[in-house]
Amino acid sequence: MSERLSVLKTYKLYVGGKFPRSESGRVYEVTDSKNNWLANAPLSSRKDARDAAVAARKAFGGWSGATAYNRGQILYRIAEMLEGRRDQYVAEVADAEGLSKSKAAAQVDAAIDRWVWYAGWTDKIAQVVGGGNPVAGPYFNLSSPEPTGVVAVLAPQESSFLGLVSVLAPVIATGNTAVVVASEKSPLPALSLGEVLATSDLPGGVVNILSGRTAEIAAPLAAHQDVNAIDLAGADETLAKELEIAAADNLKRVLRPQPVDDASADWSATPGTDRMTAFLETKTVWHPTGALGASGSSY
Repeated sequence: MSERLSVLKTYKLYVGGKFPRSESGRVYEVTDSKNNWLANAPLSSRKDARDAAVAARKAFGGWSGATAYNRGQILYRIAEMLEGRRDQYVAEVADAEGLSKSKAAAQVDAAIDRWVWYAGWTDKIAQVVGGGNPVAGPYFNLSSPEPTGVVAVLAPQESSFLGLVSVLAPVIATGNTAVVVASEKSPLPALSLGEVLATSDLPGGVVNILSGRTAEIAAPLAAHQDVNAIDLAGADETLAKELEIAAADNLKRVLRPQPVDDASADWSATPGTDRMTAFLETKTVWHPTGALGASGSSY
């Protein structure tokens, strides 16, 4: 039997539920920890970033308007599909981060478990951060969380998959839509995630994934007037400061880089609710209860 040539994978962006090449036509080489060539990844342009923001805005109404229970079902479905492609992600994470197969498998398993964890939070976060408020007067005073809007997410540079999931899942679990800038050095697990999202029940545009130079893509997103928030997890100190200044122009919510984003960081630790509440607004509604008589309230 003659030897066959393997089919090399062409990695593409994931924008608006589709897989375009970069608008610029550019690519860059992605290598493993030993500098061996792995693939060519799209080198996103400012136009790609703007297109992704438009797609995320278009998807926001439907996604934020879905029930929290439905969002949880969709996130759980994503975890199911990741489980089915576990071996692929183990290989990609091992190459990307220079890990042994067993350590890469532990990272992938933790990432899948993280999806399940956030899937369970979708219909519970409102009870934690919302509620009824006591007021002096004949009123109901109710506070409830609402998503901020379109969130630009700079994925961690060193944790190509678990770190990515840890910053992306909380954004969409609470009803936001996202434009993700993948790890510049190790973008392949993120680009493969787009294939899972596209074949799950997640509506197109809820998550958009770009690869390329982090600083080049992040700058137009931080300055974009229709992006409501930005997570700077994948930015170094200098870039983070520049992006914070740009983000102030339309009063974006900014989540600054945390100490966890380094090569020795433990992204597998239980994350808590901070990354969910970082991109939530609180809506408070006052409603009259009616006249208060001697015998109590009348409705």
